[in-house]
Amino acid sequence: MKLNTNNIQERIKDTLIETLNITFIESDDQTSLEAIMPVEKQLSQTMGVLHGGATISLAESVAGVGSNTLCAHDEQCFGMQISASHISSAKIGDVVRAIGTLQHKGRSTHVWNVDVFSETTRKLISSVRVTNAVVKKILYTKGK
Repeated sequence: MKLNTNNIQERIKDTLIETLNITFIESDDQTSLEAIMPVEKQLSQTMGVLHGGATISLAESVAGVGSNTLCAHDEQCFGMQISASHISSAKIGDVVRAIGTLQHKGRSTHVWNVDVFSETTRKLISSVRVTNAVVKKILYTKGK
């Protein structure tokens, strides 16, 4: 997906996306978006593997940036529903890659499938479906 890299870096400053050290990967494909995230100790659960919540945050970030890239100038998207299946695990020191594919681009919703893979083992870590609500910006900026 074509991204304005400077705009993304500016928008993610001081957000969870920056905290998780997520890096977006630009491509010419308009229906998919990829990002990578290092598996650091702070993102692990007590067994020393990537926490499912961090994985879901990565997937929602990919779908959210993807949807907001596709929105018209007077629209924005918010996560509405997430369903995740954790299949395998990634250890501290690994890097995971999220590949988000747009399944539905409607007037009021976008639906993404996001698969998260280990860069070390190439195994599928999680499969996540994200539904984003598309809303008019005026609903969230009026009166401010």
